[in-house]
Amino acid sequence: MWLKSTFVSGVAVVLLLLLEPFPPHASAQQLAHRLILKDGSYQLITKYEKKGDRVRYYSAEREDWEEVPDALVDWAATDKYEKDRAAGAPAPEAVELDKELEAEKKAEELKTTEVSRGLRLPEEGGVFLLDNYQGQPQLNELQQTGGEINRNMKRNILRAAVNPIASSKQTIEVPGQHAKIQSHAPLPTIYVNTTDLDQSDDSAQAPAKAQQAAQPQLPFDHFKIVRLQVKGDKRIVGDIKIAVYGKVSQEQSLIPTSARELTGGWVMVTPNSPLTPGEYAVVEMLGKEGLNLYVWDFGINPNAPPNQMAWKPDIRDVQPAPPEKPAQLQKREKQ
Repeated sequence: MWLKSTFVSGVAVVLLLLLEPFPPHASAQQLAHRLILKDGSYQLITKYEKKGDRVRYYSAEREDWEEVPDALVDWAATDKYEKDRAAGAPAPEAVELDKELEAEKKAEELKTTEVSRGLRLPEEGGVFLLDNYQGQPQLNELQQTGGEINRNMKRNILRAAVNPIASSKQTIEVPGQHAKIQSHAPLPTIYVNTTDLDQSDDSAQAPAKAQQAAQPQLPFDHFKIVRLQVKGDKRIVGDIKIAVYGKVSQEQSLIPTSARELTGGWVMVTPNSPLTPGEYAVVEMLGKEGLNLYVWDFGINPNAPPNQMAWKPDIRDVQPAPPEKPAQLQKREKQ
C-alpha cells in the first residue's frame, strides 16, 4: 500500500512538472506562445497537448485549462510564428501597427503643403521662413513683434487718426538691433497662414478691429516685406503721417515681392530679387488704414549662426538621389 501510494505521488509530481513549466502567475505576455486558429484569431498559451481530435491548452490570460478541436488549429501558422519569434522577427501586431501609422502619416501629409523634400508646413498654421543653412533647407517660425509707436501721446494710432493732429508724424519701432531669426539665404520664402492670424481682443487693437470689420475682405497679397532701419537699440518699420483732416499715410521701405495662394489658407510671399544683408519684416497691409502694427521680423545674414529652433527635413521622407550614370553610358543612351 505504501509502495502504491509512493508511486502515485511520484507520477503526480512528474505530471505537475510537465504541465506547469512556468510559474502560474508569471508574466503571461513574456512566457505565452500562440495557438493560431484557422479563422485568424489566436489563443495565448503557456503549454498544450493533443488528445485525439482535441487540443488541450493552458490559457495564459485566464490561467485555466481549455480545449479546442484540432481541426480548428492552423498548425502551419502556429509553427511559423514560433520560428519567426525565435529568429527575432517583429510580431504581426507590430508590423500591422507600423502600416497603420504610415497610412495615418501619409493621410496627414496630404493635408499639408511640402515646401522642400522632407519639410512640410504644419496643419495648425503660423508664419514660417524657408531658409537654407549649409546646403540644408530649414523652416523657421517667425513670431509676431508688437510695433511700438514713438510719440509723445499715449494713444492708439488709429484713435489719433480719428482725432488728428496737424503735421503729426510718428515712427513705428521694433525693439532690438537684430531679429531672432536670421536667414542665411538671400532669397528666402515666407509662408503665411491667413486663417491663423492673431485675433486677440487686446484693448489697443479694438479700434483697429472695429474699422477693419467695416472694410471689404483684404486680398491674399496684402502681405509685404519691408526693410528696417537700425537706429540705436531699435529698428524702424516706417513713418506715419497724419494730415489735418485725419487721413493716415505710412512710408515704408517696401521690397518688391510676389504672392501666391496655396492650399490650406497659406500664402507664399517671396522677394522679386535677392535681399542684401540687413533687417527686414513681413507686414500686413490693412488697406486705407495703413499697416498692422504687429509685424514678423527677420534678418538676412549669410554668416549668422544656425537658428536653434529650425525645423529640419524628416530623413524618412528624403529619398537618396539616383546615382549619376557615367558620361559614356549617357552618350550611348542618347544615340
